[in-house]
Amino acid sequence: MDSPSPPAAYPMDLPLKAGLARLTHGISPAALALSFHDWSVHLLASPGKQAELAHSAQEKALQWLLGMQGLLLPGHAEHEAQALLDDKRFAREPWQVPPYGALARAFLLTQQWWEEATTGVPGVSVHHAQVAAFLARQVLDMFSPSNFIATNPEVLSTTLRSGGANLLQGAANWSRDALRVAANRPPSGAEDFEPGKAVALTPGKVVWRNRLIELIQYAPATPKVHREPVLMVPSWIMKYYILDLSPGNSMVRYLVEQGHTVFMVSWKNPTREDRHLSMED
Repeated sequence: MDSPSPPAAYPMDLPLKAGLARLTHGISPAALALSFHDWSVHLLASPGKQAELAHSAQEKALQWLLGMQGLLLPGHAEHEAQALLDDKRFAREPWQVPPYGALARAFLLTQQWWEEATTGVPGVSVHHAQVAAFLARQVLDMFSPSNFIATNPEVLSTTLRSGGANLLQGAANWSRDALRVAANRPPSGAEDFEPGKAVALTPGKVVWRNRLIELIQYAPATPKVHREPVLMVPSWIMKYYILDLSPGNSMVRYLVEQGHTVFMVSWKNPTREDRHLSMED
């Protein structure tokens, strides 16, 4: 006899899970832990990969030391060294001089090493490897020298010129944004992106709807029309106008200007009454 399946959610669990989802912006801590566990266990069981990473760490350390003297490792193309300086965070002149150039180069080499460490580990599932690489990149970006006053020459220069007024303005901006997050309000300026005025400017009309979607039709903008229409189904977590932003950044506008009839699914914004909807719906 089959055992009964557990409920989708216990009522007592809902407040905790709702608070956790808000704290993590919908990212599952369990999924992150599973991805990290898959990556770390397989890395520990791969001495060949460990040896490769150890060699890479030594090579990058030497490359950093020689880079401080304007030298390159034998066999390294000049464009590879230059790629370290192509990051837009460190592209300006103040980052090209010591000690800030050394900090930027060390950070970017470390970032490269972690990318190697989280990819190509034998046995790790593709999805878990992607999650581990993404998480490592996000954590590293938090510690970028561009994010700290003492290690950012551009911020230091602006602070000296303004007498610290830029830091006061930044603190005020942070306080305003933090209050908006605490009150569950949209970011400042979001009200300016109203569909039909700032985004979703391609003319269209709703031709069908049900309790989950509206179907928008965009007529072709050319005398000659393709026989086959194009149906676009955005991910359900996205707004339909992700594919119809500004006129110069719109897939929909491009297609109608090429003579295509376009149909676009617009998903309903869920409310409290829709809390029991699932993927089966």
